[in-house]
Amino acid sequence: MQSIYHRRSIRKFQNKNIPKDILEQILNAGRAAPSAKNRQPWKYIVFGGIQKQELLNAMASGLQREEQGRTDLPKSRYGLPDARNTLNCMQQAPIIIVVLNTNAKSPFLPADNDERIAELCDTLSIGASIENMLLAAQELGIGTLWIANTCFAYQELVSYLQTQHQLVGAVALGYPDETPPQRPRKPLEDIVEYRGV
Repeated sequence: MQSIYHRRSIRKFQNKNIPKDILEQILNAGRAAPSAKNRQPWKYIVFGGIQKQELLNAMASGLQREEQGRTDLPKSRYGLPDARNTLNCMQQAPIIIVVLNTNAKSPFLPADNDERIAELCDTLSIGASIENMLLAAQELGIGTLWIANTCFAYQELVSYLQTQHQLVGAVALGYPDETPPQRPRKPLEDIVEYRGV
């Protein structure tokens, strides 16, 4: 419970490597998450060093394409400055975990109703897996940033990864170099409706 309430999104990281045994504890926490029909649709690719820089170069290329108007997400252009900031945060982090859905294809391809429902269930499962990793990292003194801004460079990133699996997002990890305050949360009465309780 303490990890739930003390976890923060970290955007400044120390220049300090994470030992592999700590990384594996975090990944094992992700692996322990519940999943729809026990499909366990997640795959994690862990990047550090030169390979991390290559990954981020691919993301930078996608952001540049979007900024130049050759866009896959024309209604989301307002998010590009934040995506640039996210890329800067990723540069600081010693480790980036890319998260894939092994049961789904690109979100830019059509899908029938059955495929879309299965994808939704698997995305929920992957969200549980990522949250497990964030909470385990918090407990181990590692800061994290859950990243969805990979969507702006989707094509460039999957090309670099050489995968047909769906890119869901990424997690940046490192020893935190900041202690941000908790961001506001909606009050319980605004988000909960009781029926028959």
